[in-house]
Amino acid sequence: MAERTFDVVTAGEAMALFMAADAAPLAAVRDFQRATAGAELNVAVGLARLRWRVAYLSAVGDDSLGRHLLDFIAAQGIDPRHVRIDAASPTGFMLKALADDGADPQVEYYRGGSAASRLSVADLPDDWPGARLLHLTGILPALSGSCRELTLAMARQARAAGRTVTFDPNLRPRLWASQETMIAAVNEVAALADVVLPGLAEGRLLTGRAAPQDIAEFYLARGARLVIVKLGADGAYYATAAESGIAAAVPVRRIVDTVGAGDGFAVGVISALLEDLPPAAAAARGNAIGARVVGFRGDCDGLPTRAQLDDMVRPPA
Repeated sequence: MAERTFDVVTAGEAMALFMAADAAPLAAVRDFQRATAGAELNVAVGLARLRWRVAYLSAVGDDSLGRHLLDFIAAQGIDPRHVRIDAASPTGFMLKALADDGADPQVEYYRGGSAASRLSVADLPDDWPGARLLHLTGILPALSGSCRELTLAMARQARAAGRTVTFDPNLRPRLWASQETMIAAVNEVAALADVVLPGLAEGRLLTGRAAPQDIAEFYLARGARLVIVKLGADGAYYATAAESGIAAAVPVRRIVDTVGAGDGFAVGVISALLEDLPPAAAAARGNAIGARVVGFRGDCDGLPTRAQLDDMVRPPA
């Protein structure tokens, strides 16, 4: 096995994010603020802020958006060496409306034919660093056939090397040819994961089961060691072969932006697992960071530093 020079490896599409400055339909917005987006990138940022060593596999175009993303990745302390620059394809980007009522904001994606959609198994380097954990989502395999092959290859390689594989379905139905194809492909990756993190609606669609307990059992029966079903305002249900329970939700005084909350939840769970905390504590930390993220506008803005996390979980004096 390769020397473990990193704690976490992840892969996905890094995108530019343009956030509307005014609360209006996107078609009417004149001014936008540039930021960054991408589920796996958000998780990489969150873990790097908690002082874990993170390597990230992606591709960006040879354009100003790609260069901005490369600078951002490096500034966050994420290893950028496996982010390929594709001179023939553009960097993907997205527009996000300003929702001033706590509702999910209108979002538009522009990622067809992007540099990241052209990732393939050929992008797996021979000297890929060893790591304790590989984090994947259902977005990367949705981008293209070659990305789907890459996702499966990474999961199989990690399992063979004895690493932990965490998987967030993060469904994007518009990226798939059909719902049936999406369900089959996402569950194929989930079957290679040690930890599966579906939302309740996602779990119901993927498994055909309604109750969180039954959704968890579906993935436990297929090889997962831990399943945590996100229940929104009702917290999170966690289950292993030996134990199960509910981690209570963290109250949120004001929801600013819901985008990125699931990625914050993943940061909480993964960081707890890296510290060898039990499932209940992992689910609780996921709830806490997810709740913090919705209080901020940008996808990454609410992800805490280690000091901020310590303040969040420190008992009152």
